[in-house]
Amino acid sequence: MGACIVAGTAHRALADAVAAAMGTAPVACQVERFPDGELRPVAGLVRGGDVYVLQPTGPAVNEHLIELLLLLDACRRSGADRLTAVVPYFGYARQDRRTQAGQAVGARVVADALTAAGADRLVVVDPHTAALEAVCSIPVEMLTAVPLIAAALVGSTPGTAVVVSPDLGAVKLAEHYAGLLRRPTAVVRKTRTSGTSVQADELVGDVAGRPAVIVDMISTDGTVEAAIPALLDGGAAPDITVAATHGLFTGSAQERLGRLPIRRLLVTDTLTAHQTQNLPLPLQVRSVAPLLADAIGRLHDNRPLDALLMHA
Repeated sequence: MGACIVAGTAHRALADAVAAAMGTAPVACQVERFPDGELRPVAGLVRGGDVYVLQPTGPAVNEHLIELLLLLDACRRSGADRLTAVVPYFGYARQDRRTQAGQAVGARVVADALTAAGADRLVVVDPHTAALEAVCSIPVEMLTAVPLIAAALVGSTPGTAVVVSPDLGAVKLAEHYAGLLRRPTAVVRKTRTSGTSVQADELVGDVAGRPAVIVDMISTDGTVEAAIPALLDGGAAPDITVAATHGLFTGSAQERLGRLPIRRLLVTDTLTAHQTQNLPLPLQVRSVAPLLADAIGRLHDNRPLDALLMHA
């Protein structure tokens, strides 16, 4: 039996695209929902198969996570020979450590739950932190969509542009983009004042007269909202592109984006299209289906994934 793609309900369109890229079709799977919200997935024929359960854990994060765990357990109990959780967007990845007493290490809890549900391996795309691998007891393949996005930026990014990290946590990401685009980098140092509010404290790098390409994950968009005024105050040209693997657009993100002088927004389809509906900006979406199909094919054939992996 070849690689089996089992699709959760979080992003069936992506699972269909991955399966099509591999010349197959997803395994039939149904998820029954009880009136109280309880889920009961039923997986199709996977006995003896190399099974890949595809389910991003984006909004609604907790429901999609529980469904993923139950799908893994269903496949394990149905006799899957090898079981891989393919989670293009991995919720809870930012909770990889405690920042104050009384907090949980959410990434570790979720990783342990995936293992207990039967996952032998985890595949993610550009997680919030590379430390995710350290908190998981099973092998983690951290793929990157950066080359895919950079390829879409090459033809439309002026030679004078600067790649901007909107906070210190995205510096390595910005350096990866800058290396592919052959552009310099700049960094905005920020202070997070709440879960949705961010204050820019300092700009490091030459942005005067330069178009900017801000690279980050888009959630509430507070980080980007704080970075853009800092760039404009530093003399950057009012020609700003925002690129991100994951576009969550939660809370007031769409309203915030509409107020900002952003020329273009570029994301991938690790999350469903409804996350980007009614955006007040020109949006381009690049699919990670070929990346995931390539990774699954390599894992199935026991070939290395080095060329697809995120830079540490």
